[in-house]
Amino acid sequence: MKFFQRLGKSLMLPIAVLPVAAILSGIGYWITTAAGENVASAFFAAAGGALLDNLPLLFAIGVAFGMASKSDGTAALAGLVSYLVITRLLSPDTVAGLTGVDVEATNPAFGNIENAFIGILAGLIGAVCFDRFKDVQLPTALSFFSGKRSVAIVTAGASLVVALVLFFVWPIVFGGLVGFGELLLGLGPVGAGIYGFFNRLLIPTGLHHALNSVFWFDVAGINDLGNFLNNTGTYGVTGQYMSGFFPIMMFGLPGAALAMYLTAKTTRRKVTAGILISAAFASFFVGVTEPLEFAFMFLAPPLYVLHALFTGISMAIAAALPVRMGFGFSGGFIDLVLNWVNPMAQNPWILLLMGVAWFLIYFVAFYFIIKRFDLKTPGREDEEIGVEGAVGQSKFLAQASAILDGLGGKGNVLDLDNCATRLRMEIADVSKVDDAAIRRAGAAGVMKPGGRSVQVIYGLEVQFVKDAMEDLIAGRVAPPSDAEVEAVVETAAPAAGGVATATVVTVRQPVEGRIVPLTEVPDATFAEGIMGPGVAIEPTGGVVVAPADGTVAHVFPTGHAVAMVLSDGTELLVHVGIDTVQMQGDGFTTLVAVGDEVTEGTPLLEFDAAKIRAAGHPTVTPVILLNGGDAELRLR
Repeated sequence: MKFFQRLGKSLMLPIAVLPVAAILSGIGYWITTAAGENVASAFFAAAGGALLDNLPLLFAIGVAFGMASKSDGTAALAGLVSYLVITRLLSPDTVAGLTGVDVEATNPAFGNIENAFIGILAGLIGAVCFDRFKDVQLPTALSFFSGKRSVAIVTAGASLVVALVLFFVWPIVFGGLVGFGELLLGLGPVGAGIYGFFNRLLIPTGLHHALNSVFWFDVAGINDLGNFLNNTGTYGVTGQYMSGFFPIMMFGLPGAALAMYLTAKTTRRKVTAGILISAAFASFFVGVTEPLEFAFMFLAPPLYVLHALFTGISMAIAAALPVRMGFGFSGGFIDLVLNWVNPMAQNPWILLLMGVAWFLIYFVAFYFIIKRFDLKTPGREDEEIGVEGAVGQSKFLAQASAILDGLGGKGNVLDLDNCATRLRMEIADVSKVDDAAIRRAGAAGVMKPGGRSVQVIYGLEVQFVKDAMEDLIAGRVAPPSDAEVEAVVETAAPAAGGVATATVVTVRQPVEGRIVPLTEVPDATFAEGIMGPGVAIEPTGGVVVAPADGTVAHVFPTGHAVAMVLSDGTELLVHVGIDTVQMQGDGFTTLVAVGDEVTEGTPLLEFDAAKIRAAGHPTVTPVILLNGGDAELRLR
C-alpha cells in the first residue's frame, strides 16, 4: 500500500495542471458547437489539448521524478526517455514497418498505446533505473558515461525489453476487452452497468478505450455516440451507454471531492482545496474526471473501486429508466446543455435528480469510509519522515520559521538556495535581517557578501532547513506556533558548534596536495572558523579519500563535498573548492552513498581540478571539524 501512496503523491504534480487545461478545452468545444470552427475555439482547444492530449507524457515525467529515491531531473529525463522509446516502438507506423503490413491494417491496440498506463509504467522504469545506476562506475575508457549519464542509456535499453513484451501482450489484452464488451451487448441495463464499472476500473490502464470502441463507435454496430450526435439512432435506445455518466461526472465526483476536502488535515486543507476544487469544477463543467480520479486512485484504491461500482450502478439505472443523453466531448455540464434539445435526448431532467442523489451518496460514503479506515486521500497522506524522524522534522520547521522571521519575513526572501552547509539567499531589504535572531534559531553565523546577498551558515543538515523554508514560503505547510518555535529556539545550539572529544584530532590527509592554513581560504565562512576548526589543502590530486574509519554522513547532490562521522564521533567535512556548488555537479563524481561504512583510504569522490579552475572557482579544499569546538585538526 505504501508503494501506491507514493505513486499517488507522485502523480499530484502533473495532475495539478490538468483542471485548467480541461476547462480551456471545454470552452473551445462549446464555442465550436455553438458557433462553428473559429479562431477563439481553435485557441482554447489547442491551449487545453496541449496538456490533456499529453497526459501520459506528464505522468511518465512526474512518476519518475516522484518515485525515485531522490527527486532528480535525471530521473524525470529517464521517465521521458522510457515513454518515448515504448510509444515510438509500438506506434502503428513502427508496427506496420516491423510486420510488413499497411498502417491501416495494424491491430487497433497499437493506436491506443499512448495512455496513462504506459506513462506510469515508463515513469516507474525511469525511477528504478535511476536508483540502480545513478552511482555506477564504468571503466576509465567509458568514464564519461558513469553515474547519472548512464541512467538514460540503461532506461532506453530496459524500455526496449518492455516494448517487446507489450508487442505481444497488448493486442491480446486489448482484443480480449473488445470481445468482452461485445458479450455485454445483449444484457440490456445490466450490460450497461457492467460496462460502466469496467470503464472506470480500466482508466489507469488506458484500456477503457477498448470497451468504449464497442459501445460508442461502430465496432459492433452500436455506434451510440455517433448515432446520438447525428440523430441517426433509435429514440429511447440510443444514448443508453452514455447517460449514466452525467450524474457521476457532474455531481458524484464533486461530492467525493467535498468529502476529501473536509477529511483533510487542518494544516493541509488550503493546499488540498486548490487541487480538489479545480478538479471538481473540471469534472462538473467539462466532464474531464482524470484530475480528480488520479488524485485518489492510488492513494486510496478501495475508494476508486467503490467509485467504479457507483458508476456501474448509475449506468444501469439510467439505461433502465426512460432517460437518454449523449455527448461529443464528455459527460459534463457543457455537453448536457448543448444536447438538451437533441432529438435523441429523452427526459434529460431526470439526470439532474439522479445527480443530486449521487452527490449525497458519494459525499456520505467517501466521508465515512475515509474517516473509518483512515484512508490516505489528498491532504491525509503520511508526512515524509527523514533521518531525524518526526521530532527532527518539527525541529527543522521551527528553525526555518525562526530564520525566516530573522530574515524579515518570507516576503523579504527573493531567492533561496543552499550549498554544502549554508543557505544562500537574495533579500529584498538587507536592513531587515536580524543576525542575532537567526543565530538564536540555531545558525552558526550570518554573512552578507554584498548587495542583496545573505548567507546563513547552518551545517550538514542545511537541506532540511531549506526544504522547510520553501514549504513555509509556498504555503504548503502551516507555520508552527510561537510556543513550538520558542521550544526549539531555547534549546538550539549553533549547528556547527559542539565540543570535540579530543584537543587534537589527527587523520589522514584526504586529498593529495599542499596543506595551507584555513585563514588562506578565500571564503570568510571557512577562513574565520565559523564552520569550525580545520585546515585547507591546495590539491594536486583528483580523488578525496576517507581520512579515517567511519560512516558517510552526507553526500551533497552536486558531488562537491562529503561529510563523515568518524569512529570516535568526530564529524568531518571535506569541501572541494570554493563556491563549487554553482557547477551543479559538473566535474564531480560521487563514489559512496549516505550510510556507507568506509575504512581509511576508501575513495569518496572524484573531481576535475581543471574544470573547477576553468569555471573560475578556487580549488583550495577546506577540511573542517564540524563538532570540533576549540580542537585542532592535524593531517598526516
